Formats: sequence, structure tokens, C-alpha cells
Amino acid sequence: MANPLLGIHHITAIAGNPQGNLDFYSGVLGLRLVKRTVNFDDPETYHLYYGDEVGHPGTILTFFPWTNAPRGRQGAGQATVIAFSIPQDSLGYWMERLKAFAVPFDVPVKRFDEEVLPLTDPDGLQFELVTDPVAGQRSAWENGPVQPRHAIRGFYGLTLTERSFDATSQLLIDVMGFQPVGESGSRCRLKVGESLGDQAMVDILTQPEASRGQVAVGTVHHVAWRTSDDIAQLDWRSGLAGRGINVTQVMDRQYFRSIYYREPGGVLFEIATDPPGFTTDENTAELGTTLKLPPWLEPRRDHLINVLPAIQIPK
Repeated sequence: MANPLLGIHHITAIAGNPQGNLDFYSGVLGLRLVKRTVNFDDPETYHLYYGDEVGHPGTILTFFPWTNAPRGRQGAGQATVIAFSIPQDSLGYWMERLKAFAVPFDVPVKRFDEEVLPLTDPDGLQFELVTDPVAGQRSAWENGPVQPRHAIRGFYGLTLTERSFDATSQLLIDVMGFQPVGESGSRCRLKVGESLGDQAMVDILTQPEASRGQVAVGTVHHVAWRTSDDIAQLDWRSGLAGRGINVTQVMDRQYFRSIYYREPGGVLFEIATDPPGFTTDENTAELGTTLKLPPWLEPRRDHLINVLPAIQIPK
């Protein structure tokens, strides 16, 4: 494509209790709640966006919290692990912080050239804190609950679990412009993004005997890749459709525009635009403090406020 993908835009997962989700990701991990809105397809459910101070693309983790939904099953055809970037000297800080909040974690492991701290969130979603030599090139939230010098600096990457490597890797490399950068056993690492601070590592973990994953609470719903603007997005849509890939029309998500398609293994992909961003309807100081609705849902505001559970940002 004429317009290369810039990295990860956001990752969306499914949670259970919204307050528990907020307490963990904001209170423990120190991500900022940058937008409190609703699932546009299911408006009686929140859509919570976390990120850095202003929600730059590449830092945005979002959740649909369905309180009574069943627990999902991680497996083939899913993004199974989310990796966050932390500064190289921050591993000890995070182990102490997780202990202080009684968050269980596994012993750190070496993978390629990084140290990796594996853990799970309260709903069972798997993620990692990865020491990243270029983490300092990304800004930290100066007024957050985590010391800025140790704060999470957005995504390092993610793991895709697949029964078959070939078809998924062909799409990522030949169509989407990913570059192979390493291999270890059944794990093949690809890289996307040209700017050093925004590059993302995507590991394809090939497990031919793995059961199919089931998307529900504690699993990733979709992965969104960054593109610079509407023109670049339309170029991607045209190119994907021209290769016979079933890609949606452009959808307005208020803070970005989106197209969706599935990779051959089954993971739902999105390509999202960087603009207009999260300050389009709130100033930086007020991000995430009030319920924001798109114009077509404003007539239902009173009803939605009554049915959505009350949530409180941790101090």
C-alpha cells in the first residue's frame, strides 16, 4: 500500500464489572481514563478508553464491560496477550507495585532481547510488561498515580495465537507491510510501524492443536492498526477489497474512523485514523470525567445515565 501502517492504534477487549476494570487499569496500572462513552452498537454498555494523558494512538486500550457476560476462552484465532512498554529500569518498581496491590504475576522471563513480566487482569485477560529501550521516546502521564519515570508508555505489541502460520503471515507481510524480525521455536516476531517510538512487535504463536478461542469476558475483541488520515484509510480499504478481503464500509467512531476485516486465522482487525482524537469534545484536563455520547444518542442521555452503572475514577 502507498500509506504504510504506523503501528497499533488501539486494542479493544471485553471486561466484566466496569468499576473493577477502572480500578485496575487506572488505579493500579496508572493508565488514564481518556473517554467515558458507550458501545455504539449496544448503548446500554459502557465503552471505556484508557491511554496516556491525551490518549495518543498507540497507547489506547479500550473495554466493553458486560457485567453479566460469561468468561471467554483464549485460544486459536485470537489476540491472546497484550504487551505494554515500560522503561528498562522499571521492572523492579512494577513488581513491588503489583505486590502492594496484591496482583498476582509470574516470574520475569527473557524473550528475544527483552525482559517480560507476565500477569493477568481481574477478568483473566493476559498481558505483559516489557522492558523497552525506546520507551523514553514516548511521553508519560505526569499527573498519574504511577511515578512518571516508571509509567507504562503505550503498547509494545501483542501475541496472535494461530493454528496455521502461513496464511496469517502472508497477509501481515505481503499485504499489510509487516517485517519479520525474529523467530524462537513456534513464535515468529513481526514488526509494524516506521517511527522507532511507535513501532509494535507482533508475535505469531503457532499452535496447530489449540482449541478455538471464544470471545467473551477476559479476551480481546479486536486489534486496530494506525493510519494517518481518511485518505490513507480509503487507500487501505480499496487495496484490501481489491485482494478479495471482505472489508466494511468506513464507520464513524467519533474519535477516529474505522474499517474492519478478519485475518485468515479469525482475529478481527481494524484500521483506524489518527484524527480527530479524544480532545474533540473535552479539553485535556476534563478527559474521561463525564459521559460523552454521539449526537444520535443524545436524545437517550437520561435513560442511559439511569441504566449504566455508576463508576468512580480512583483517586
